[in-house]
Amino acid sequence: MNAEEPAESKAAITDRSAHLAGAEDAVLRCDELIAGYLPGVNILNGSDLYVKQAELIGIIGPNGAGKSTLLKAMFGLVNIRSGKVLLKGEDITNMKAHSLVSRGVGYVPQTNNVFPSLTIEENLEMGAFQVPGKFKERFEFVAELFPALAERRKQRAGSLSGGERQMVAMARALMTEPSVLLLDEPSAGLSPKLQDLVFIQAQQINKAGVTVIMVEQNARRCLQICHRGYVLDQGRNAYTGTGQQLANDPKVIQLYLGTLAKA
Repeated sequence: MNAEEPAESKAAITDRSAHLAGAEDAVLRCDELIAGYLPGVNILNGSDLYVKQAELIGIIGPNGAGKSTLLKAMFGLVNIRSGKVLLKGEDITNMKAHSLVSRGVGYVPQTNNVFPSLTIEENLEMGAFQVPGKFKERFEFVAELFPALAERRKQRAGSLSGGERQMVAMARALMTEPSVLLLDEPSAGLSPKLQDLVFIQAQQINKAGVTVIMVEQNARRCLQICHRGYVLDQGRNAYTGTGQQLANDPKVIQLYLGTLAKA
């Protein structure tokens, strides 16, 4: 570290003691996760993460680093071989997705995240299948966040643009009133203009009181909006810090952000 550079401008290399200290009052935390899709092949190799109430957390890193696998492991879609996932102190390791939804965890996958033959309204009804009596109340909530969806509620999702489908997917995940929302690369495949809209919507969801964990390939934009971020590399935590610290750290820029400038 350069003498003239303040310590707070630097991202930190992740260590266990810092994780354990910060995770004590976390809403959701992952401790030393080892997980993978095939027997004997691990994608996650001891990854840690925690998120506190009303935080927006970003997960970035190179392709194949295990970012989406970490999110899927939290949501019971990838078998965890070692380590724990805790939700408000409850062990939810390898719990099935429908049980996690009932406990307040929402998940938006990167692809195949809407029912194209159904209308927007019907997609949202599917999102509220566990709480059918709350559909009207929750619809009004998501309509405030996504007014365009309310105006076009009878339109089939299959006729929507990629950005509009992403809105439907996020709105559907919000129908069960989750306390934590997991977003898997929500800006993937979208134009720069629509990508920016997705990030704005993620911030709006967070400001509405929902804790958000976002995996993103658009690292610079993700770090601009997140409170804290994690850099994954080969299934392990490489660096962590505030979004600003990570975006401006010379090592992180050199190793993981490529040609991205500090601006």
